[in-house]
Amino acid sequence: MEVLYEDNHLIIVNKEVGEIVQGDKTGDKPLSETIKEYIKEKYAKPGNVFCGVVHRLDRPVSGVVVFAKTSKALERMNRMFADHQQIKKTYRAIVCGRPERADGKIESYLLRVEKQNKSYSYSTAKPNSKFASLDYKTIACGDRYSVLEVELHTGRHHQIRCQLASIGCPIKGDLKYGAPRSNPDGGISLLAHSIEFIHPVSKELIHVEAPLPKDPLWNKLLNE
Repeated sequence: MEVLYEDNHLIIVNKEVGEIVQGDKTGDKPLSETIKEYIKEKYAKPGNVFCGVVHRLDRPVSGVVVFAKTSKALERMNRMFADHQQIKKTYRAIVCGRPERADGKIESYLLRVEKQNKSYSYSTAKPNSKFASLDYKTIACGDRYSVLEVELHTGRHHQIRCQLASIGCPIKGDLKYGAPRSNPDGGISLLAHSIEFIHPVSKELIHVEAPLPKDPLWNKLLNE
């Protein structure tokens, strides 16, 4: 586990592809438990250790994830995440091909189908659909792939994956949304690149970035 930032109230880590943020039906060990063990050992804490899940990333996604070390921080961070204006999150994605417009906004209505664990994008509202909005810009291009930087304005199920696929640019490795082949590590080329917010207790500006994934294609595309 790679710790990117830590203080008395928060811990921000770099999630790897395949890791889960909190426990699910698979029974696999979640990051929240790994962090509890880390805190318990590092600070020699007796008894139970608190670790609050502030937000989640899909299992095949890597990058920045914030956890709370105190209940006060968890409550305040939850309120900040509910108000999307207070948290600035940027993502980077390697996508197949390149978008028709280099920069743009995608607004659509996403309908989540639980049985398929998949969302579908529509231009008009459907029953049970939710409005979704993001901005993207192309920051690198290669022969077959492009790197897009994405800023979310809403937080919907599989939003980035679904909306980028809807403009003909599925994320590399994302078979569920139209990528032609999987990645060797079973993940998708979507990185929670950075997060910025005012610390809920100290009121300082916090800005944390994740390192690029190990896949050399990231470096190749961004340095061409």
